[in-house]
Amino acid sequence: MTDGVWEAYNARIEELREREYPMLKDEIYLDHAGTTLYAKSLIEKFSADMVSNLYGNPHSGSASSQASTSRIDDVRLRLLQFFNADPAEFDLVFVANATAGIKLVVEALRAGPDGFTYVYHQSSHTSLVGVREETRTSLCFDDVAVENWIAGTHVPDELKGSTSPILFAYPAQSNMDGSRMPLDWSRRLRKRGCECKSARYTLLDAAAYVATSQLDLSDSDCAPDFTVLSLYKIFGFPDLGALIVRRQAVPVFRHRKYFGGGTVDMVVCRKEKWHASKVSSLHEALEDGTLPTHSIIALDAALETHQRLFGKMESIALHTSVLAHRLHNQLAALRHGNGAPVCAIYSPSSKDGRKLPGTGPVVAFNLRNSYGAWISLAEFEKLATLKKFHIRTGGLCNPGGISTALGLEPWEMKRNFSSGFRCGNENDIICGKPTGIVRVSLGAMSTVADVDKFVLFISEFYLDQHVSELPVSSRALESGSEYNLQVRDIMVYPIKSCAGFRVPRGVLWDMRPEGLAWDREWCLVHRGTGRALSQKQHPRMALLQPLLDFDKGVLQVSYRGLLPDGKPPSSIAIPLSADPSVFESPQVTEHLPSRVCGEAITAQKYGCPDINGFFSSILGVSCALARFPPGGQGKSMRHAKAHLQKHQNVSSKSSRYPLPSGMPGVTTPPDSDTETEQRRILLSNESPILAINLSSLAVLNREVMARGGKPVSADVFRANIVIGPPVDDSRQPSAEDETLAYSEDHWSTLRIGQQDFQMLGSCRRCHMVCIDQDTAIKSEEPFVTLTKTRRFDGKVFFGTHMCHIPATTEASTVEAQRPTIQIGDTVMIDV
Repeated sequence: MTDGVWEAYNARIEELREREYPMLKDEIYLDHAGTTLYAKSLIEKFSADMVSNLYGNPHSGSASSQASTSRIDDVRLRLLQFFNADPAEFDLVFVANATAGIKLVVEALRAGPDGFTYVYHQSSHTSLVGVREETRTSLCFDDVAVENWIAGTHVPDELKGSTSPILFAYPAQSNMDGSRMPLDWSRRLRKRGCECKSARYTLLDAAAYVATSQLDLSDSDCAPDFTVLSLYKIFGFPDLGALIVRRQAVPVFRHRKYFGGGTVDMVVCRKEKWHASKVSSLHEALEDGTLPTHSIIALDAALETHQRLFGKMESIALHTSVLAHRLHNQLAALRHGNGAPVCAIYSPSSKDGRKLPGTGPVVAFNLRNSYGAWISLAEFEKLATLKKFHIRTGGLCNPGGISTALGLEPWEMKRNFSSGFRCGNENDIICGKPTGIVRVSLGAMSTVADVDKFVLFISEFYLDQHVSELPVSSRALESGSEYNLQVRDIMVYPIKSCAGFRVPRGVLWDMRPEGLAWDREWCLVHRGTGRALSQKQHPRMALLQPLLDFDKGVLQVSYRGLLPDGKPPSSIAIPLSADPSVFESPQVTEHLPSRVCGEAITAQKYGCPDINGFFSSILGVSCALARFPPGGQGKSMRHAKAHLQKHQNVSSKSSRYPLPSGMPGVTTPPDSDTETEQRRILLSNESPILAINLSSLAVLNREVMARGGKPVSADVFRANIVIGPPVDDSRQPSAEDETLAYSEDHWSTLRIGQQDFQMLGSCRRCHMVCIDQDTAIKSEEPFVTLTKTRRFDGKVFFGTHMCHIPATTEASTVEAQRPTIQIGDTVMIDV
């Protein structure tokens, strides 16, 4: 189609829209992948048919019934011809939608003597993914895995030597981003299947593809065994679907057990159970109950109207392809005033960002502001609706495609779900990542004007021509530190009182309202009392070493010692996601609430014998692992108790920052009447974050050694953040380092990298600091020395509590959406 011919075609579509689609007046419809629109003349033709003819139930011999049967047969044949399918090679079963067709195939294969093995493409619609629950074995493949399997270069063990039938399902076109899969996979897999013991079948989800492209089933040897589609995606009306079955695959349905009215010739139900299914055609045996006669008759009008208005499917395919390329390329070209892209596009693109040819008329994307922060889908949809754009946002019922596009690991998706996220929630950006996308999909009656209006809408409301410098926190430090400090170490303690996980250098670590991500989210509770276990009573907890393995989505815990019987224990893997299958029922936890620091909490206790047995055997006490995930309410939520102490001389100017707990310089606890905001914590004792100063540790160790003791490691204080001078092997300790000792007592706020923190007060210490974190052996130091050097009002202090201050800049930034810190970040002090 040349430019001139296409422009004339587009002009004709513009003209017929006024006549055929009056519902589009002042509306811009861009959700054709959900359903396309029905023409006015289609409804008029169908209505005229209904008021001019008498159609009865086809399961009868009356004239009206026979009229219905005749029309249904004619429409069935006409629809097969629409897809170039020879009735001698294919049968067509009317169903409610593509999902209903999938379920028919699954019912049949499930009823076979050996069940079936299932392989599905990662871009499959949820309705295809759900099939896995009916199988013995299921595998999810990407393009490369499919090609390797078909070629035989890599066959997973689950498929080697399989004697049960294998069903391979995939979409002809992704409903999420418009990417298209090779239609010859069916032929190639069938050819390869001749060399295998088990039968292989292909199920093609053609619902998204057939909306704007010609499905050609003229060669039955190349066609899928089963093809499902939703007809309203092509015609807008009626609401019908179809299952097209290759006749060589018909024997699969002989195992189907259920039968309904109209699908059997005889049924015996008294004294004996016997029935005879109809065998003259497959559709007679599968179309349970009375068919939606009027909808099928409406399909006749839909076929005629569609051809009259738009001509061949090839014309629609070319038209929508040109529009999609125009939309994709214009969105990709949008740039903020600072050159940052406005759209992050997920639909297949070339290296220069342009739409790849041979893909569907869909553009999937997310919006970013000029600072790179994500735009909320909920907020976008509100404005789009107000401006009369009809569009789809969210997960789009394509879990594999969404997770791949957005880089969401399974544990992240489960974490989001556990924290209350559901598709359509307004909280759609979690831990700096979007949870869904915007999808624009074009159809036969879409026009250039639709595309240009949408691009103009994006430009008007989401393109920032005049970009200020990257905003800094409104709580900018007024007296920047002259100290040369940085973050020397970051530690999180996933299981309370167990060993810590040292964050690797170069890894950005997320900040949450409750503190550092994954810090003290689990604890071990006594099975009898429900109290959380502590190193003070069980020093061996220090040897329980956690490893956060995000690739596998597990918390791996190993023991760095020997069991009492001398045998080395194996490690245990705990899902990072809040998997309900490993927790005890809520009723059990209500009878025995957990207690942390004397405070009753509602935690999720694990019921898995392997997990609880691992910890119980090591510690020699009957205990259970419990989880206290972020975002809880009531007894599933705790608050910080840290507050400034009398010995701390903090400048009064710190009052310009809203303290999250109490007023500066006031020693009342955070639950007093003076509190304006309570700071959340998980299972830490007092505050979201604990920090120590290496200069203070150096002075402490000098005092310890002066008393004949051995210097202690920073690890004994179990701090989250260790602050000190930059690491430089050639640098000798300076007098300045010692002048920094215990300066944290007087800090009011500090900045680490781009993140601000409020100091909450000194950390009160107990003799747990005397437990060597490498050996679990308890000694006197450093507590004895601390009592002589760091005792105030009879209490011993070392280290400082603090909390993260969320950004309050008007402009959202990446740092604000996903606040992070890392080892090596510069530390600025406000004193």
